[in-house]
Amino acid sequence: MTDNQESIVNKEENLMDESPFLKLKRWQWWLLVAINIFFLIAGQAAAVLLGRFYYDKGGNSKWMATLVQTAGFPVLCIPWFLLHPSREASTSSTSPSIKTLALLYFVLGVLVAGDNMLYSVGLLYLSASTYSLICATQLAFNAVFSYFLNSQKFTALILNSVVILSLSAALIAVNDDSDGPSGVPKGKFLIGFLCTLGASALYSLLLSFMQLSFQKVLKKETFSVVLEMQIYTSVVASCLSTIGLFASGEWKSLQHEMEVFGTGRVSYVLTLVWTAITWQVCAVGVVGLIFVVSSLFSNVISTLSLAVTPLAALVVFHDKMNGVKVIAMLLALCGFASYIYQNYIDDKKARRLQTHVREIQHTA
Repeated sequence: MTDNQESIVNKEENLMDESPFLKLKRWQWWLLVAINIFFLIAGQAAAVLLGRFYYDKGGNSKWMATLVQTAGFPVLCIPWFLLHPSREASTSSTSPSIKTLALLYFVLGVLVAGDNMLYSVGLLYLSASTYSLICATQLAFNAVFSYFLNSQKFTALILNSVVILSLSAALIAVNDDSDGPSGVPKGKFLIGFLCTLGASALYSLLLSFMQLSFQKVLKKETFSVVLEMQIYTSVVASCLSTIGLFASGEWKSLQHEMEVFGTGRVSYVLTLVWTAITWQVCAVGVVGLIFVVSSLFSNVISTLSLAVTPLAALVVFHDKMNGVKVIAMLLALCGFASYIYQNYIDDKKARRLQTHVREIQHTA
């Protein structure tokens, strides 16, 4: 049995007692999965398009674009209060200390803030379609970091996925027609490309660190724990982004931004508000899929969303969709398919093994 299969079996055994979703019928479980997939894909696509809209209509504050990615974290308190299992209210003797949790959430929050800043710079200099296709490389980075930090095995399918997604990003990098919005020069395009690629790598590293934290520090991965991590790291990231906004002096230009915004002052405020909300809708989908299915599946669906976003950008912003971009998008979808098929194989083997273990225990 591989380490990946062991983690699936162990997680399912732990959730047998803790997850209220296992009491659902199969069609109800699939409905819950479908709702979370919709939240993730719709939320992420809308957030990226609104972020591009903010820049296109006159917004220029990178720190504000960074802040709205986490500032809507109070939205996550709603599912936390509604679905918080009563059994988790009791304090476990193996729970980490407050100092350990504070340090963990602070470090993760710093990484989230830095990652969001890189994404904001990337979206400033890239079209929404190019940005999304480069972000799809996060799945390749995730495979590499999971190999070193989470002991995930490199199979032929995962290696194939890494190679294909790397080729997809390379095509965007060397494509002469992949210039940024409104004639952004090649130098700025390169900065946007490197920042987005770096953000994808940092995001994948962040996911691996979170998984490692569940395994080594928190010692459990239940719904409330996953949500709490999302909320507390968002609080830290929002505070750091606010400090950056004032320290950089960008707050002084916000009033001017609002006045010259292409679609008016009200539209400026609504754009920021809805960007914050859609990022949190996406976060609800991410957290929901992590708990109901797995963190790997959540990341795979996130990558699928990034591969689909260029189509939305083509309709909304009339982004250029040349042959190279089409090939890059098809490669990203192929890489996604290869990765999810490997996940399907591992899950199928793990379920067979789990059934076999239960039969032995029942016989004994």
